Amino acid sequence: MKNKVLQNELINLLGDRCSLSESVRLNYSKGEDVFDPKPSQAVVFPKTNEEISFIVKLCNKFKTPIISFGTGTSLEGNVVGNTDGITLSLEKMNKVISINSKDFDCRVQACVTRKQLNEELKDKGLFFPIDPGADASIGGMTATSASGTMAVKYGTMKTIVSGLTIILASGEIIKTGTRTKKTAAGYNLTNLFIGSEGTLGIISEIHLRLSPIPESIMSAVCQFNSLESVILTAQEIIQYGIPIARIEMLNEYQMELSIKYSNLENFDSKPTLFFEFHGSESSNKESIDIVESLSKNNSGGEFKWADSTEERNKLWQARHDAYYAVKSQGNNARVYVTDICVPISNLVESIKFAEEEIKKFGIKAPMVGHVGDGNFHVAIMYDPEKKESYDIIRGFSDKLIQKALNLEGTITGEHGVGIQKKEYLLKQHPDNISIMKGIKKVLDPNNIMNPGKIFDIN
Repeated sequence: MKNKVLQNELINLLGDRCSLSESVRLNYSKGEDVFDPKPSQAVVFPKTNEEISFIVKLCNKFKTPIISFGTGTSLEGNVVGNTDGITLSLEKMNKVISINSKDFDCRVQACVTRKQLNEELKDKGLFFPIDPGADASIGGMTATSASGTMAVKYGTMKTIVSGLTIILASGEIIKTGTRTKKTAAGYNLTNLFIGSEGTLGIISEIHLRLSPIPESIMSAVCQFNSLESVILTAQEIIQYGIPIARIEMLNEYQMELSIKYSNLENFDSKPTLFFEFHGSESSNKESIDIVESLSKNNSGGEFKWADSTEERNKLWQARHDAYYAVKSQGNNARVYVTDICVPISNLVESIKFAEEEIKKFGIKAPMVGHVGDGNFHVAIMYDPEKKESYDIIRGFSDKLIQKALNLEGTITGEHGVGIQKKEYLLKQHPDNISIMKGIKKVLDPNNIMNPGKIFDIN
């Protein structure tokens, strides 16, 4: 490290939990994004809030950048390292602190993953419903305001996070929120930190609202002859107020890749909807009857049911593995993923526009979408050695984002801003950036907390 005093202090505190190893630094240098690895000077592995506080105080004293790191599944450059700073891995803070079954809530450390949490909850008849696909850490999901496939019924991280433990740039440890269902006590600091991507403080603990495991869970697939029919069906389901848990779209090309990658049987390479219903058997049957009717009216085929838990898990794993199905198509390829979200009434127009632009740009573009909440992703594979390929993709992304903004949508529904979408944030919030920067400067005057992410401080 450049700063030997800082290095010695960290080693004195953490011992071998402060690593200067090149391989370790490289391993914690980025997420699953398109950016080149950028190793920090060191990687530290604290076990307690107090250790994080000490580390942050040191970094603040020496004006050394600090990047918090969870499981590294981010897609927008949110956790790319800093060559002048350190990366703080939260992987040793992976304990479920408490589960309150009577109140349907729990408290976890930041690097508890969603699968780990649900494994601990299942015997209590509860589950954590936010499902972005990747087995991400709860802290990372909070930092990026994640959502995923079940947001249409259960909401996003902002819906279910009720409190946080945060270590500020000063080293101060604060707790926000409450276990109660509601509060009117002052500013909502919890929501300020959700989606802040580690730029305002390090999230070390999260208090979550949980949901009871449904009496009945039923999953099905319906295939269509056109993508427009798929989107119209999804739009009508939401506008009818059907209490569906998941409604996911895969376009023709994505189905082709997923069938091959996930060994899906008895499906065609056609635009497809994945459905899941949560509730009682009677309520699910009522919802299914309506959804089947709406699908049929839009030229949908017969419903194919995942009758067992094993079949259902395979189906949804195939949906979650869509990114890896795309990535598997090329050696050393990178995948650029868009994250458009628009009001549900504007979804048909937005996706039709995306289809037209795909043809104009001459790109092969698998598409998936959480269409129940107006969110969809186009995943484009490219060769990082060919700059012109990346430039084409950015041009395509520019078009989609401008269209989304014209339709009163957003540049990112769930991935965050990171590095990749900084210029687009200026387009979405030109009047708000100065306020965001002002908050950043108050909480982090030395700009040590994940600098260069979301926006730049001049």
